[in-house]
Amino acid sequence: MPETTLDLRDVPPAERHPMIHSAFEALGSGEALEIVNDHEPKPLFYEFQAEVDAFDAENYDCERAEPGKFVATLPKV
Repeated sequence: MPETTLDLRDVPPAERHPMIHSAFEALGSGEALEIVNDHEPKPLFYEFQAEVDAFDAENYDCERAEPGKFVATLPKV
């Protein structure tokens, strides 16, 4: 179960990644950040995979909950 959930659908795009990085950094080891987005966050996944050592890419998950709602889980090692 994610420790923190961010619903980003009403957040301006330029503010999303900094907000996500900040929330992820605040997590402890073994915790996860859940984000709710209006599109599949593939660019974010690749960014985290390349730049964030504590990101557990193997256990990343993203599901389309409904049109315009994607829920992604970003686990931290």
